[in-house]
Order: sequence, then C-alpha cells, then structure tokens
Amino acid sequence: MLQPDFLEFLKDLTNNNQREWFHANKKRYEQTLKAPFKELVQTLIDGIQKFDPTVQIEPKDAIFRINRDIRFSKDKSPYKTHVSALISKGGRRDKVLPGYYLQIGQGALMIGGGAYFLEKDRLQKVREHILQNPPVIGKIEKSKAFTEKFGEIKGDKNKRYDKAFMAIADKQPLIANKQFYFMAELDPKLVLEKDFVKMVLSYFKTGKKLNDFIIEAIR
Repeated sequence: MLQPDFLEFLKDLTNNNQREWFHANKKRYEQTLKAPFKELVQTLIDGIQKFDPTVQIEPKDAIFRINRDIRFSKDKSPYKTHVSALISKGGRRDKVLPGYYLQIGQGALMIGGGAYFLEKDRLQKVREHILQNPPVIGKIEKSKAFTEKFGEIKGDKNKRYDKAFMAIADKQPLIANKQFYFMAELDPKLVLEKDFVKMVLSYFKTGKKLNDFIIEAIR
C-alpha cells in the first residue's frame, strides 16, 4: 500500500520542478516515490498474469522515466509530475500490442489501456475485424462493467476512410476510430486505500476484452 508521502512528493515536485530541487531531494524521491511505485507495478504484474499470462515482464520494462523529453517542447520543466507504467507483453517500448496503463499524479489517477498508437496497416486490420464482427465490439463497450468503469471506448476519429467501412459507420461508429482505448480518471487519494491494487486489477480485467479484440484483429 502506498503511503501519504508518495502523493506529498508529487505535490512538492509540481511546485518545485527544477533540477536543483530534484537533486537535493534525490534520496527522498528514491525512497518515497521510485521504490514504492516499482513495488506496486510488480504487484500489478503478478495480478495481471493470473488473467493475462502473456504478460511476462519486469517493472523496469513497464515504468516510464520521470525525466521529460523537452527537446521540442515549449515547456522546459525537466520532470513529469506523475509516475506511469504500461504493462503489456512488450512493455512501455511496444507501440503495437495493447496493454494496461497506470498513471498517478497529484491531480488525477488514470487507469486504462487499449491501443493508442496504431500504424496504418494495423488500423486497417482492426477496422476489417469490426466490419466482420460489429456486434462483438459493441457488446464489449456496452457491457455494464465497462460502462461503469470507463464510459465508452475512446479515440480520435478519421473524417475520411475506405468506402467499404462507411456502410456500417452509422450502426457502429467505432469503425472511424484511429485509436481504441479505455481510460478512467479518478481521485489520486484512492492510491492510499487498502484495496487499491484489487481495484486497479478489476479495471484492467474489465478492459482486457477490448485488448483481446484488438490482438485478434492485428494477428
């Protein structure tokens, strides 16, 4: 279970996002944020493996660096004010297979997954899969557990796409999506609850059906 000083460090980092401050608080960062988050991610990996045994990675494969890439950004703040991890078969570096995403920041707790980066050929395969199985993805999105946790399947949409897909666009508008992901934004104080891990795993397990649909399509 995460401790209050976990969120307190993120709050202080938000208010002091400079290299000098971070270096002066490096030991505190490693003890109150980095180590507990690594332990949390390992616990989540262990839990995910029970319903998705394809995930055989270590926390280092899933956890994103706290340093920001500021080369092409107007915002030169050197550090992210959140911690995050992408737990999937290929980990954070894999842009193909869908996975399970967790982000903890001072302002929000994000729990989600799905496919956010789909190249043209793989997007085509997902759309063809929807065309052949329109009720399947609709059933996933409209299930009680999914709507309660995530609301809907999210993603930007193409204004133009193959005419073959237009025939079912009115019946299944998800065929216009460029991305297929699920995401819940919650109170970050939930990370301090005793049942936090159990809650996160329940969200991931609910989203797994969409992950499975996408994996089946791109294979």
